Amino acid sequence: MGLADKLAFGLGAKLEGNSFDTTKEDKKNPKKSSSEIIPKNQHQLVFTFEKRNGKPVTNVGRFNISLDEKKEVLKLLKKKLACGGAINEEWLELQGDVKDKIKTILESDGWKFRK
Repeated sequence: MGLADKLAFGLGAKLEGNSFDTTKEDKKNPKKSSSEIIPKNQHQLVFTFEKRNGKPVTNVGRFNISLDEKKEVLKLLKKKLACGGAINEEWLELQGDVKDKIKTILESDGWKFRK
């Protein structure tokens, strides 16, 4: 086993054949097959609450919808709640502790939450 083979073994690169694939596989976050789009009445949304630099942040999510639909939902929530927000993968992040208000708005729009 040569030096290149030892390095490739440690980094997760594949060196067999004529083409060399040196991309590293992310073992902590493997690619999920859950990117399928689910209708909003079949979602099981959950909340998480964080404090960042002393400021409250409410995350609502695991939205399995297209990016355009996520943007529309975020726009609706930001307008109704008068707060800032962002999209982070399957999660929507909203400024403030607004869990109850989010739940009311999204349930009236047809979304389902985990009990």
